[in-house]
Amino acid sequence: MLKPEHRVVLLQHGGLADLSGKTGLTLLRYRRGPVVAVVDPTQAGRSLRAVCGIERDVPVVGSLAEALAYGPEVAVVGLAPSGGRLPEPVRADLAAALRAGLSVASGLHSRIGDDPELAPLRRDPAWIWDLRREPEGLVVAAARAAALPCRRLLAVGSDMAVGKMSACLELAAAAGRQGLAARFVGTGQAGILISGQGVALDAVRVDYAAGAVEAAVLAAGADLGADGLLLVEGQGSLAHPGSTATLPLIRGSQPTALLLVHRAGQRHIKGLPELPIPPLPELITAVEAVAALGRPDGLRPRVKAVALNTGHLDETAASAAIAGVAADTGLPCTDVVRGGAESLLAALIP
Repeated sequence: MLKPEHRVVLLQHGGLADLSGKTGLTLLRYRRGPVVAVVDPTQAGRSLRAVCGIERDVPVVGSLAEALAYGPEVAVVGLAPSGGRLPEPVRADLAAALRAGLSVASGLHSRIGDDPELAPLRRDPAWIWDLRREPEGLVVAAARAAALPCRRLLAVGSDMAVGKMSACLELAAAAGRQGLAARFVGTGQAGILISGQGVALDAVRVDYAAGAVEAAVLAAGADLGADGLLLVEGQGSLAHPGSTATLPLIRGSQPTALLLVHRAGQRHIKGLPELPIPPLPELITAVEAVAALGRPDGLRPRVKAVALNTGHLDETAASAAIAGVAADTGLPCTDVVRGGAESLLAALIP
């Protein structure tokens, strides 16, 4: 639905300065197409650089009505609130967008196209894209992706929201700069909005989750040769008691290599201080053991590198953290957002 050339307005409503707006923040950082305005009444008039450190010249306004002056075509919900429900302030601006003839894209569990108040406001030829839907025609996974000739990299995390998608997108960009054939498979709302393909994994019934990943990987990798690289966005973590996403991603993608993503200095699952994150070497051993099961090819995928999220550290502390993780794991390690992904790409594609 959302094309690269579409002029987008992001509905951030209080999420421009924190992780509740991670979908929109990711689009601001990685979307190549135009983002003409951001709606966030709490930050109106400020620059993106001042609020969230993103170097992109996009006006921040207080309402959708103000954003119309910049000529948007699609209003994208940039929030990812707990539970995926539509906040009331966003509802009001979505109504204004639909009345103005804009199309709407949303990754929330609250479906705009099923909303009895919002859906009738759509005007042809505008569309409503609720991307958090279970695909049709799903089947149980059967390790079919193992037959693809391309290399398949899956990002796995020590916790949720540590930067798995960003790491994959940075690697895809680095591959592109080197002329390598690389594709990104989105498995969450932001990744799908950026790439235009993938599967919203948390909208799929658990029995079909691995099959949904398998179908997305097969579609994206169908014409990639042996030198091609398929980057599969990770979700959740084997270390998180509330996460069910990592196992179906491993099963469905049949990865040939793994990338561990971790936030520097994080010792426990976010919000659950009683649940420590295992030492990274132990976590790597566990992930590799799981990834070696359920494979028809006998391959034992290895964690080839560590992408370390150091966004909360200054340069000196970040360098020390990277060196420490490299020493602890014996693997190449860097912050791909801060320093580029070329060194990790070299480790992943020897």
